[in-house]
Amino acid sequence: MRNSRLAAPGAGVDPAAVGTIATLFRDHHGELVRLALLMVGDLPTAEDVVQDVYTSLHQRWSQVAAADSPLPYVRAAVLNGCRSVLRRRGIARRAGVLHRASQPDDALASAESEVILSEDRREVLAALARLPRRRREVLVLRYYLGLSEAEIAAVLGISSGTVKSTAARALAALARDLGENS
Repeated sequence: MRNSRLAAPGAGVDPAAVGTIATLFRDHHGELVRLALLMVGDLPTAEDVVQDVYTSLHQRWSQVAAADSPLPYVRAAVLNGCRSVLRRRGIARRAGVLHRASQPDDALASAESEVILSEDRREVLAALARLPRRRREVLVLRYYLGLSEAEIAAVLGISSGTVKSTAARALAALARDLGENS
């Protein structure tokens, strides 16, 4: 009798699907980690979120493969993973487990993060972190990943008009927070 839990990773998954997932990983892993990094504020957590998404993608491939392109699904899953992390942090903070919120400059140690942490960018990242979740997501997807309004709408499950208005409100809030004239 064969125990299915002891089966090799990928057993029962179409080899073409494994190749597609591997290509998706190779082509978009760095972008997705940077997206998660901007949302959660520390590299190890961002990498964990993306890894969890790829594990889930592998397990749910038959459902995901029906879509025209799995990339919007993966981006949405990364954002959902980030939301879960931030929600858990908020609960821990309110329960007194965490003494203060992780700031984007606390745990970053890579060369890339050192460049990001110039003084001007640090201020912008802090202001971005203070935005409501939806506004922050729209700005990160639009200006950091360079997605179109239609792509953002697909990732977040909202209309293009909502993307436009959310982006405008978010930019105005950032300008106010940074003391700039809009």
